[in-house]
Amino acid sequence: MSSAIGLVEYRTISTGLKAADILIKAAEVEVLDAHPVCPGKYVILVSGRLGSVKAAIEAAKTNFPEMLVDSFVLGNPHESIFSAMFGAAEFGEVEALGIVETFSVAGAIVAADVAAKTAEVRLVELRLANGMAGKSYVLFTGDVAAVTAAVEKAIATVAEEGMCLDSAIIPRPDKKLWETIV
Repeated sequence: MSSAIGLVEYRTISTGLKAADILIKAAEVEVLDAHPVCPGKYVILVSGRLGSVKAAIEAAKTNFPEMLVDSFVLGNPHESIFSAMFGAAEFGEVEALGIVETFSVAGAIVAADVAAKTAEVRLVELRLANGMAGKSYVLFTGDVAAVTAAVEKAIATVAEEGMCLDSAIIPRPDKKLWETIV
């Protein structure tokens, strides 16, 4: 895995496509994902060396600041982000469930990274904007203390950018609930 990932999220698809072209030309990065999300926004997720990812994301942000919803650059992202994002996360016994809901795709990914690096939690799902009017969320499990610490740190980090919408900690979620959400 590359040493960094970065994402830009735009209000419109046309601006997102123009930004994707600019960031690809700005530095040597690999496009991991680029697509429209609800409600007609566009996200571009790239990976590469930290300096290249920073340069690419900055080039995109500089060209279209008025259309930018959110962005991030993460050096050494937690490896569990990808399995949670692409629906391949595994989970065991669930002692507690943590939920962090954001106004942006970028905010949810940053919240997931922070949560996974803060405490001994397992990222379960990272749902990114589609079908949710542009909102996103991350689900993670662990013991109650770990989930609490992870939720608190994640919402504090995402709140700095004004992208935190809501959060919850559910101790011992009922098995029926758990089976319906995953």
